[in-house]
Amino acid sequence: MSVDFTQVGVGYDYLETMKIKLLAGREFSKAFPADTANYILNESAVKATGYKDPIGQPFTLFRTHGKIIGVVKDFHFHSMHTPIGPMVFKYGENMPGAVLIRTQPGKTREAVAGIEKLCKQINPAFPPSYDFVDDQYRNLYQNEQIINKLSNAFAFLAIFISCLGLLGLAMFTAEQRIKEVGIRKVLGASVRSLFGLLSQEFLLLVIIALLIATPVAWYAMDKWLQGFAYRAPLQWWVFAISGGLIILIAMVTVSFQAIKAALVNPIKSLRSE
Repeated sequence: MSVDFTQVGVGYDYLETMKIKLLAGREFSKAFPADTANYILNESAVKATGYKDPIGQPFTLFRTHGKIIGVVKDFHFHSMHTPIGPMVFKYGENMPGAVLIRTQPGKTREAVAGIEKLCKQINPAFPPSYDFVDDQYRNLYQNEQIINKLSNAFAFLAIFISCLGLLGLAMFTAEQRIKEVGIRKVLGASVRSLFGLLSQEFLLLVIIALLIATPVAWYAMDKWLQGFAYRAPLQWWVFAISGGLIILIAMVTVSFQAIKAALVNPIKSLRSE
C-alpha cells in the first residue's frame, strides 16, 4: 500500500509561530544538530506508519533516513473540501519558501513597514512580496462566497416577486368576494373571522408550496455538502424556521388587503344589489 505524505520544509520555532499543538516529543532545535535528518509527523502520518509509540522510531522519506522526534495534532492545511492527510515536517534551512511572521494584534502596519525596511537594507533590488494568511484562507472558499452572494440576491428577488404576486392575488380575491364579505358582516361575522376566511386559502397555497420545495431544497443542500470532507449534518429545524419565516412573510403580505376588505362598510359593498 502506498501512502502519499505532504512534506513541508520548516525552520526553528515553526510550530510555535503557527500555534500548532505538539502532542508528543519536541520540535526542531539548534541544540540537536542531527535534527536536519529528523522528522515531525502529524497524527494522520503516525497512523499511516502504524507506530504505537512513534517518538524515536526510524523514518525514511526520499531516501533520507532519520527518526521521528515529534507528533503534532492534525490540522487543516487544505480547504474543507479535502480530508486531512499525512503530513511530515522536515528541517529545511536551505529549502526555498516563504518566511512566516506572526505580528502582534493591531501592529500589522508597523510590522510590514519593518519588513520592507529590512529587505531594502539586505537587497534593495528585490522589494518584498507578502500575503496575509487570512486572505489566503479566504481564497480557499472563493467559490462558496460567490455562491453565497448569488443565493442571497436570487432569494431576495424570488421573495420580492412572490410577495408582489401574493399581493396582487389578494387584491383580486378581495374584490371578487367583496359582496360575500358584506353579507357575512350583515349576518354578524367578526373582522377576525373574515380575515381568517380571506387568508386561509393563501396559507394553504404557501403550505403546499413548502411541502414541494422542502424535499427539493434538502436534496440540493445534501448534494452540495457532499463536496466537503467535513460538514455539518442537515437539521430539520433549519427547514422549520425557514418555512415559518416564509409563512410569516406571506401572511404579512396579504394581511393588509384582507383586513382592508374585512373592514369595508357592508352598505357600500351591497348598495348595488
